Amino acid sequence: MIEFSLVGIQSFMRILITPQELEQFRADLTNHPAALDALRVIEDCDGDLEDAAIALAIRSGQEPDINDRWLEGLAKRWRHILCQADLKENLEDGLSGAVVDAIAADTEIPSKLVTPVAIYILKTGVQDFCQPLEEKL
Repeated sequence: MIEFSLVGIQSFMRILITPQELEQFRADLTNHPAALDALRVIEDCDGDLEDAAIALAIRSGQEPDINDRWLEGLAKRWRHILCQADLKENLEDGLSGAVVDAIAADTEIPSKLVTPVAIYILKTGVQDFCQPLEEKL
């Protein structure tokens, strides 16, 4: 099991991906070129998931408002789908090709951003991410 690191900065939690995590993700996603490209960008951003997501969004033709919580906002917009039972269960098992494929198929998240969204959910905790939706139901 990979241990994730979170670095607190004021009220915003900056998510950093370690080189060891990147290598594990690469091994798990060898047949997913868009995911591997996203992992390269994360590495180029010194593991900073938010910076990488913004760079990938720009490459995807989006115009993100460059702030510290853009990725969180993107993930939350799709929470109603990302937290459906089957996808949530897959996410709880960790990052995999099946998770990447399911998110890409079930949402309109650009393929370059699927991997950062999945990693964001894993790093913040699937249960914590889905809890606000479950409380509303």
